[in-house]
Amino acid sequence: MSTPGSRPSTLLPEQVDVVVVGAGGAGMAAALAAAARHGLQTIVVESSETFGGSTARSGGGVWIPGNYALRDAGQVDPGDLDAAKLYLDSIVGDRVPKVRRDTYLERGPELLDFLKEQTPTRFAWVPEYADYLPERPGGRARGRSVEPVPMDGSFLGDELDRLTKPYTKAPANMIVTQADFRKISLGMRTVRGPITMAKVLVKRIISGLRGRRMYAMGNAIVIGLRKGLIDHGVDVFYSTPLVGLVTQDGRVVGVEVERDGVRSTIRAGRGVILGSGGFEQNQELREKFLPQPTSSEWTTGAESNTGAGHEAGIAIGAATDLMDDAWWGPTIPLPRGPWFCLAERNLPGSIIVNSAGQRFMNEALPYVEATHAIYEAHETGPSAVPAWMIIDQRYRNRYLFAGLSPRQPFPGRWYKHGTIKRGASLAELAVQIEVPAGALEETILRFNGFAETGVDADFHRGESAYDKYYSDPTVKPNPSLHSIDQGPFYAVKIVPGDLGTKGGLVTDERARVLRPDGAVIEGLYAAGNVSSAVMGNTYAGPGATIGPAMVFGYLAAEDIANAGG
Repeated sequence: MSTPGSRPSTLLPEQVDVVVVGAGGAGMAAALAAAARHGLQTIVVESSETFGGSTARSGGGVWIPGNYALRDAGQVDPGDLDAAKLYLDSIVGDRVPKVRRDTYLERGPELLDFLKEQTPTRFAWVPEYADYLPERPGGRARGRSVEPVPMDGSFLGDELDRLTKPYTKAPANMIVTQADFRKISLGMRTVRGPITMAKVLVKRIISGLRGRRMYAMGNAIVIGLRKGLIDHGVDVFYSTPLVGLVTQDGRVVGVEVERDGVRSTIRAGRGVILGSGGFEQNQELREKFLPQPTSSEWTTGAESNTGAGHEAGIAIGAATDLMDDAWWGPTIPLPRGPWFCLAERNLPGSIIVNSAGQRFMNEALPYVEATHAIYEAHETGPSAVPAWMIIDQRYRNRYLFAGLSPRQPFPGRWYKHGTIKRGASLAELAVQIEVPAGALEETILRFNGFAETGVDADFHRGESAYDKYYSDPTVKPNPSLHSIDQGPFYAVKIVPGDLGTKGGLVTDERARVLRPDGAVIEGLYAAGNVSSAVMGNTYAGPGATIGPAMVFGYLAAEDIANAGG
């Protein structure tokens, strides 16, 4: 093992206390806890050449009710823990054992306190970012999500070059938080948009002059975790994919890995923690388990997430669950890669239609729920994969769209790729996307009536506090609804993309991997998207992926330490 600040070892050890598979949020949190909190000799093996995994590519939100950042912002209500438990009871239900849900909520704040002690990452409340189902019992309209404060990552030195890049970046490498994005997405519609953009630009200039390398969102989380691992002498071995798990008398005692074409066995005296991510980049597994149609080209998950941990666990008898589900989101398949829709489909003056030119859902639904609706509509017909987002020129002039500034024309390559269609009239647009012109015109006419009254009588868009988060407060009477009547008109292809899969190895409240009969596979733990999600088939709020990933990684290390060998 290396000492803090030293050059990492390049030789694989033959035996350590703990082997962690995967250098994403789950894996690095687990490794840091094992080494820093429990003094265990720990290494991380990572299949790719970078650290951070899907956490690094994310918006960096963390949904952990009652944490220090929420307390500091005065956003922890009396009885908040009980309310959060009620909320998960109401939205997840018995799909996941209550003891696992409750353990997450009870121990989650402790994880963020630990990260505050052991890493330079600090978190702050994301103002008003509602729970995704805030009207359900225990839901909170003002939100429980926090995000990392932007930070200078220069302290990592050359190791910073190994950071997994976010799936998209702001213009001129400006540092934009989730809170900033909400305001900027409205363009010039409110004074907050240009003011926020100006502040972000000034900060970018100042940071450049001072030689800072600033990072936000998911990057800021994993940079902090990586610094913690360096400080505690935890080596990360890159380009070292998992081949399989080593067992002895039914207990996992190590891992088999491949490095530079050579297979090696690393013994784990205390335990193995899988934090290897989902299987979203494995088309064969997608077709085996996920709803159809599906494509690895629609995911924003890390390229290294091919299900190696799933396959290794299944091979030694681990149970699986939720394999047919994912952290879904309506996605635009751009030529450069998928664009995960947040504000675009929620902003007023847009709808989503199926192949019959009809609406089939509240377009502003939380993204997991929205994609469930897409697949349900597609299964019952008419087909909804792909679906089409319909907008007009007024919408295009007002708002940011998939990284484009207001009024900025859609690139020609987007048209050539088939992602964008354009028509001078709705009838002409209908021909472009092969839907009945009369049906599309009737759909728009009906929707425009809803915009005028402020009431979506068909799908109730704009009624939830979540719907209003990415909306336009200058639009009345409903900030989520505006008429679509100013040509030319555009259709944007929408497919069921994802942030990663959520099905995996079944674990208990201590992150121990279980067999189908509920027995524990001794020595094996899992956290993050290699394990079945504590959120079940739903999504509690912004950061309900990263929060559980790190918490159960932390708890896995604790159980290994408590087991005593």
